Amino acid sequence: MATATTERVPPSRTVDAPVLHWSPAELLPPALVLLLGILLLLPGHGLWFDELFTAEVARLPLRDLLSAVADGRGTAGYLNGVPPSYNAPYYVVVHAWMSLPWLGGDTSLRVLSLLATAGGLALVTRAVGRLGGRPTGVLAGLVLACSPLVLEQAVEARSYGLAVLATGGAVLGLVRWLQEPPRGLVLFGLAGAGMGLAHWYAVTVLAAFVTAALLLRGRRALPVLLTGAVAALPAVGMVGVNLLNGTGARNAEHLHDTAGGLTGLAVEAWAGGRTPLLYLTVALGLIGALRARGTRVVTGAWVVVPLFLLVLAEFVRPVYLPRYLLLGLLGLGVAAAAGAFALPRAARVPVGALLVACSLLASAPLATREPRERGDDVVRLLADLHRPGEPVVAADQRSATALDHYVRILEPRLRPDVILPPDDAPAGADRVWMVRRIIDGAPEPTDDDEILRAAGLTMSREDAFPGGKTDFVLQLWER
Repeated sequence: MATATTERVPPSRTVDAPVLHWSPAELLPPALVLLLGILLLLPGHGLWFDELFTAEVARLPLRDLLSAVADGRGTAGYLNGVPPSYNAPYYVVVHAWMSLPWLGGDTSLRVLSLLATAGGLALVTRAVGRLGGRPTGVLAGLVLACSPLVLEQAVEARSYGLAVLATGGAVLGLVRWLQEPPRGLVLFGLAGAGMGLAHWYAVTVLAAFVTAALLLRGRRALPVLLTGAVAALPAVGMVGVNLLNGTGARNAEHLHDTAGGLTGLAVEAWAGGRTPLLYLTVALGLIGALRARGTRVVTGAWVVVPLFLLVLAEFVRPVYLPRYLLLGLLGLGVAAAAGAFALPRAARVPVGALLVACSLLASAPLATREPRERGDDVVRLLADLHRPGEPVVAADQRSATALDHYVRILEPRLRPDVILPPDDAPAGADRVWMVRRIIDGAPEPTDDDEILRAAGLTMSREDAFPGGKTDFVLQLWER
């Protein structure tokens, strides 16, 4: 009589806990980040250069935008050398957003980022809850919602909110596949592609998710590996386009060589430079990596793989900028939350509350931060002092971007007198207003000073507009 043999098949789920149904408690993290984001938006600070670039590029006709991306050229004379390259997919999304009724203002651009961040945290909360239980998921979402690095980027008109949204979709897709294959594979692929298009550093996080699948499922993770490889292609293609059009090294001057200290600087950036949060996050993250059932493989890969890849890349060229590491550092917050719930039962809630409180304290300085740029204030003062016919000159790129934007939306009557680069200050006027950027206490060098002095004009007035990112001055030159 034949004896049937049975093969022991590993469980399809990564944890013993059941797949949880949705709960209203999972809305707490997105609600918190929306509340904190609204508080940060209430002062109504003007946009700064990167955000102004978004506003000006995204309002172009779609054909002109795509043409500038393909050719690697700027969209205005004063933006030569600054084409809408690596963030092109984000500008297309913003273009569509601005086309909706009642939208298109400066605040709506930031609201898009905030809403996307809230959606991303909701997806992360759900994914971690399925892995490690609902309390762990909710705490992870709350920790991310309070993070100074997350909050700072959540209220700026840049691509990081959409990147967080795509990352949340990718990790949820991965968790669904781990627990109920083949469910989640399409979500993982689409969201993974969105991650790379929102910011190409996100490919390192996509690699982390694939690594987690391989560690947990071995050869059965081949579908995830193939899907991840296909999902990375759009980001690779975007980088390739920019290499071919000559803009591949743009913004490289903003990247820092950490001399081997990238990991420590990354953790410090996540903690907002606050030592208590830094030590607490690292300690709980290590506990989570060692003891947190269900989440430790995914969160461990989420933290380690991106940092490892970037440390390797640093041997070739500088790669460090805190906000560029945001998507990988989300895993650090998740690991810390998982570590809190890996503690003895009596300590879980107090330690989780302490982690959230420390994160809020680290983010508190954001509530009182000064405007990053004050181009709007410059234009308002100009409107009070300017006389029709007096030239208003932007001396440099940042001044031109701010002046062009805020004259258009605040004081259109100034437009006939505005002179933007590459045009120089006129030599024949008796009174000339000049907007310029201050670097290290001195105006950014241009040839406008020599032109005006040669024409017999001298500076008679100067009003300073200091900002967190850019310092402007408004000068009056008279004969």
